[in-house]
Amino acid sequence: MAANVFPFRDARAAPDPVLEAGPVAHGPLPAPLVLDNGSFQVRAGWVCPGPDPGPEPRLQFRAVCARGRGGARGGAGPQVGNALGSLEPLRWMLRSPFDRNVPVNLELQELLLDYSFQHLGVSSQGCVDHPIVLTEAVCNPLYSRQMMSELLFECYGIPKVAYGIDSLFSFYHNKPKNSMSSGLIVSSGYQCTHILPILEGRLDAKNCKRINLGGSQAAGYLQRLLQLKYPGHLAAITLSRMEEILHEHSYIAEDYVEELQKWRCPDYYENNVHKMQLPFSSKLLGSTLTSEEKQERRQQQLRRLQELNARRREEKLQLDQERLERLLYVQELLEDGQMDQFHKALIELNMDSPEELQSYIQKLSLAVEQAKQKILQAEVNLEVDVVDSKPETPDLEQLEPSLEDVESMNDLDPLFSEETPEVEKPVATVQPVFNLAAYHQLFVGTERIRAPEIIFQPSLIGEEQAGVAETLQYILDRYPKDVQEMLVQNVFLTGGNTMYPGMKARMEKELLEMRPFQSSFQVHLASNPVLDAWYGARDWALEHLDDDEAWVTRKEYEEKGGEYLKEHCASNVYVPIRLPKQASRSSEAQASSKGPGAGGSGAGEQA
Repeated sequence: MAANVFPFRDARAAPDPVLEAGPVAHGPLPAPLVLDNGSFQVRAGWVCPGPDPGPEPRLQFRAVCARGRGGARGGAGPQVGNALGSLEPLRWMLRSPFDRNVPVNLELQELLLDYSFQHLGVSSQGCVDHPIVLTEAVCNPLYSRQMMSELLFECYGIPKVAYGIDSLFSFYHNKPKNSMSSGLIVSSGYQCTHILPILEGRLDAKNCKRINLGGSQAAGYLQRLLQLKYPGHLAAITLSRMEEILHEHSYIAEDYVEELQKWRCPDYYENNVHKMQLPFSSKLLGSTLTSEEKQERRQQQLRRLQELNARRREEKLQLDQERLERLLYVQELLEDGQMDQFHKALIELNMDSPEELQSYIQKLSLAVEQAKQKILQAEVNLEVDVVDSKPETPDLEQLEPSLEDVESMNDLDPLFSEETPEVEKPVATVQPVFNLAAYHQLFVGTERIRAPEIIFQPSLIGEEQAGVAETLQYILDRYPKDVQEMLVQNVFLTGGNTMYPGMKARMEKELLEMRPFQSSFQVHLASNPVLDAWYGARDWALEHLDDDEAWVTRKEYEEKGGEYLKEHCASNVYVPIRLPKQASRSSEAQASSKGPGAGGSGAGEQA
């Protein structure tokens, strides 16, 4: 394979097996379930108490659903996650329970939970008897949490639930023991990018900021760039392939303008461009068969059609003969005087009179005779074709030219002197050189840095938002100098959209530009930006298995409502709903009775 040519993998998700719950789930106490409910991917698994907390989440699938149709994939039920296989044929049918990063469609969310519980082996006899740790969005709206709690407690009958923020779980999973618990979290996911200040182990929710850009917008931007560049491959430039380019071929430029200047150099471009090979058929557009092969193929097709027509004629002839025999049998009943049987048979044939029967017998007999003649004629023609196709030995005496013919040809030679050399020379058929493989290649050059750059420069796609660096500076300016110094000592990057090569170096460069001269700062990247949120939630569940101060029980849900939340180190800040106090009916009635009386006395005094 040529240098820098990469074929698209077009990975197809395999259906998830239905797993057994495992021995830990059947112990004296039901084991908790951890669900990292992300807008791109759902990760689910068991919490295993003991020295070995267990492997990575047992279940990982895309957070999308598609309503099935009758006969499609064996049924008409909805398909979820990895059961969909390839997403591109179903892209127009895909639905997600999320609006940005907030679940708003609880019907689709229920499908995701059903899929998770079913494939984790939860024996749901009317309820899910396991505590659940569930991730939610930063500053999650109370209505969304209320619907989620209602779904978990009323539909699944769980005993208790704990809510936490995915990026905070990741933060505490990567934090060394006995280390500082303050810092700045930069969490960039599929739909949003959040910057979260952490002060003394708790989220400062008042100074959190969100940028409505993530991996989804980067994939859409990359798709538009390549479709404009290659209008001949519009259908082949799919979102799934753009996500593959983002995950495996893109990087963050430390200095965007300087990197673009490098790409202007032809040598740099040739060495760093990635040629993405689209699938194509190896058959050429034009036919490479010779005239003899084409003639032979044409004759084979003709013979095949003749055999097919002959077979159809024979089948039709057989059916007509059987029907004719049936009609003749009915006519014999008439001749034998069996009138009852004759009338009954006539009704079965849907005929009204003997004359109609006789007319139909004549027509059918004529059709049978004509069909027999056509079959005989076709056999004769086939034999003639076979005989004619044999090579015949030419009569050499007849082919020898006479003396007069030779003299006349010699007289005509000067007239064709210019054309004769061209005819005598063997003409080499020169075909245009067309490399199909090269035609189906996408040259991904500056697009490798343009698409990920949108979280630093949203104006590239026309978004009137501040980038990550500007938002980070805005948040720091809201704190005193000493708190700023403390926060920048632990800038933590997490989320799937921070996995680009060069992300950490770019953040260090941005901080170097905005921080005072000779000041210090540290940037850390999560050990596994995608799965650390699930690992952190698992670690938190192990530490707080018996801590009632962190879990919302069913009794508390019924007393305080679905929006109720118990705060902990990785949770949102609970802000209860404050409804305006309504005046009592008695006071309203008293005020209304006083109104007209006061007005009447005033009018009397004036009078």
